[in-house]
Amino acid sequence: MVRHPATRLRRALTWLGEPWPAPPDRLRRGPLRPDAFRSPLRSTRLTAQLGIALGLAFGVCFGTGLLSHLIQHPPGWFWWPSRPAGLYRVTQGVHVATGLATVPLLGAKLWSVYPRLFAWPPLRSPAHAAERLSVLVLVGAALFQVVGGVFNVARWYAPMPFFFTTAHYRVAWVAAGALLIHIGVQLPAIRHAPDGPGRRRVLLAVAAAAGLVTLSTIGQTVRPLAPVSLLAPRRPGDGPQGVPVNKTAAGAGVRDAALDPGYRLTVAAPGRTVELSLADLAALPQHTTVLAVACVEGWSSTGTWTGVRLRDLVALVGADPAACIVQVESLQAGGRYRSSEVATPHLTDERTLVALRLGGEPLALDHGYPARLIAPNRPGVLQTKWLSRITVRGA
Repeated sequence: MVRHPATRLRRALTWLGEPWPAPPDRLRRGPLRPDAFRSPLRSTRLTAQLGIALGLAFGVCFGTGLLSHLIQHPPGWFWWPSRPAGLYRVTQGVHVATGLATVPLLGAKLWSVYPRLFAWPPLRSPAHAAERLSVLVLVGAALFQVVGGVFNVARWYAPMPFFFTTAHYRVAWVAAGALLIHIGVQLPAIRHAPDGPGRRRVLLAVAAAAGLVTLSTIGQTVRPLAPVSLLAPRRPGDGPQGVPVNKTAAGAGVRDAALDPGYRLTVAAPGRTVELSLADLAALPQHTTVLAVACVEGWSSTGTWTGVRLRDLVALVGADPAACIVQVESLQAGGRYRSSEVATPHLTDERTLVALRLGGEPLALDHGYPARLIAPNRPGVLQTKWLSRITVRGA
C-alpha cells in the first residue's frame, strides 16, 4: 500500500518529536564525548552578547552596503545629493571597516556555539529542526559575506567564479533575513542567559582584536592613520600623481584610443552635437576643485582636479542643466562601468568637472587621460575615465 505524502510527513514529524536513543559507544568519541568541550569560558550569556555585537556590525554593514547599491543602481524613487562632498567616502569607509572588524567577532561567535553542533539528539522537534536550518543559512551567508568581502578589498577574485558585487548584494538579503529569524528565536534565551566566569576576558579580547583589525586597515580611508595601517590593501598616496588606481588604461583596452591625436569628446543633445578636441576643452573656462576618489572597496584619496564644469558643456549644446540628466561614456569597448548617469544634483553642482589635470599636471593615462569625470559624493566606479561622449537627455 502506498501512503499519501501527507501521511508520510505526519509520521516523520511524530518520529522527530520522539526521544532519541543515546548515541552508541562507537560514536562517543571526538566531539561527541561527554567531556569534549571543557572550556569554562563558554557561556550562554557570552554567546548572546557576541551575537548582539555581531548583529549590530552586520546591521551597519547591511545599511551602508544597501546605500552604496542604491547609489550605483538608483531606482526611480531614490535621490542622492552632491553635498556633503565626502559623504560617500564616510559611508563606504564605515562599510568596509565594519566588515573587516566582524572577522574576529564572527570567529568568536562560532567558537562560542561550536559545541552545540554536536549536541545529542541533533534534532529534537520540528521547531528545533527549523531553528538549526536557519542557523545553517545564517552561518553560511555570514561566512560568504565576510570572506568574500576580504577577498574583494584585497582584489583577489580568483576564488570567486561570479561577479562579486551582485553576489554580495543578494546574499546580504539572505543574511539579514536569517539574522532576524535567529534573533526572534533566541530573544527569550538572551533575556535569561546564565553568565560564565570568563565572559569579560573573552569580550575584551574580541574587542581588542576588532580594534586592532580596524586600526591596521582604516588608514586606507583616514589618511593620517595610513602609517600605522599595516594591513591596509591600499595607501591613499600610492599611485600615479599621488592617487591610487584600480583599472589601468591597458587593462581597459583604451591606451591607443586615449593617445590618438585625433581624439574628440562628443557632447550631444536633441537637435545639436558638438565635438571638442583636447585643445578645445583646454580653451574653455577652467575650474579647480579638491575632491576625493572614494572606491567601493573602502579606500579613498583626495586630489586637486582642474577642468571644465560639466554644466558648462551641457550649456554648449543649448540644454538647461537644471532640467536634464546626462549619460557619460568611456572609450572602453565594454564593461559594467564603461558609462554612468549624472543626475541633476551632481550635474548642476559647480564642483562636477570634466577633469583634464590632476595636481596641476595633465591627467596620467591611468587616471583617465585625456578627460574624465570627477564629481562630489559619488563612488569611484561612477567617476568615469577616458571620456568619449556626453549625451544630454530630458529629465
